[in-house]
Amino acid sequence: MRAFKGQKTERTIFVHYTDSPLGKLFLGATEDSIVFLKFHNELPEQQNRIETTILYKTGSPLLEKMELQLNEYFRGKRREFDLPIYLEGTDFQNKVWKSLMDIHYGETITYSAQAQKIDSLSAIRAVANANGKNPIPIIVPCHRVIGTNGKLTGYSGGLWRKKFLIELEKEISAQKLF
Repeated sequence: MRAFKGQKTERTIFVHYTDSPLGKLFLGATEDSIVFLKFHNELPEQQNRIETTILYKTGSPLLEKMELQLNEYFRGKRREFDLPIYLEGTDFQNKVWKSLMDIHYGETITYSAQAQKIDSLSAIRAVANANGKNPIPIIVPCHRVIGTNGKLTGYSGGLWRKKFLIELEKEISAQKLF
């Protein structure tokens, strides 16, 4: 998986809807990178985030690969995604999102631990805010970050989805299938 920051430019976005245990997912990719994964309840917000798009199209081998890997993940057959991703955000957001990819499957860390990992301990709220703007949840696993008290806090798809993802990973990890 690769993550990088780029300039906003006009581009074609391929889109696809897929069903999941978390409801309908709206997937988006350019010809060479995954650019977003949104839960059905987030779609109006997404329209504001993809201002640079000049055209929506369907039919993308990359989105088919993403859908396949998501299905494997939900069935407990995949722990890591092998997809090229493009994360468009500020330098700080990209630093936060990159650190999410270092959290192992089935594990959780706190927002303060994540802030400490990126040498921004005084920016815990900014870290949490950046996690909330993660354009590719699940693939970039912001669901693995929890409150200091161990409680689930903040998730763009809703706390019930965050809980589902954490429990799925812990259950699969406990089975030692890999």
